Amino acid sequence: MFKRHEVLFNQLQAYRDETLQLVGDVTEEMADRIPAGFRNNIRWNLGHIYLDQYLWIQHLTKETIQMPDGFQEWFGYGTSPADWQTNPPSLEALQELLKGQPGHIRDTYGERLEEEFPATEMGMHTIEQVLIRTIFHEGMHIEAIKAIRRFL
Repeated sequence: MFKRHEVLFNQLQAYRDETLQLVGDVTEEMADRIPAGFRNNIRWNLGHIYLDQYLWIQHLTKETIQMPDGFQEWFGYGTSPADWQTNPPSLEALQELLKGQPGHIRDTYGERLEEEFPATEMGMHTIEQVLIRTIFHEGMHIEAIKAIRRFL
């Protein structure tokens, strides 16, 4: 593995650690509150981070990634907790999934980061490029979680 890939995986882990630290003291009740002016809650943001990372890899590679049932309906783009028809995963379950995801991605795709695929609509054609995008995306949701926490 190239040195720059080590940097990429270190960043992936660092952002994930920041996300998990940010919600370490969040209760189930706090995770479900949607402050005035917000569309989603902390639980939604956590599930969305997890789902988005795998969906982009899957979109690029066209390979099925096994994800928990219901994640697309609960946490997909454009969804909201206001529309949930069933109970989403517990906060603890989401934290465990998020905790394991960087290692799973490293183990599964670490040797394939530069493999070429047909470009996505955003012009990404390698897993490395997708991971850069999803790290940025996670940072946006870290900020969303921080904003929600200010209003709780």
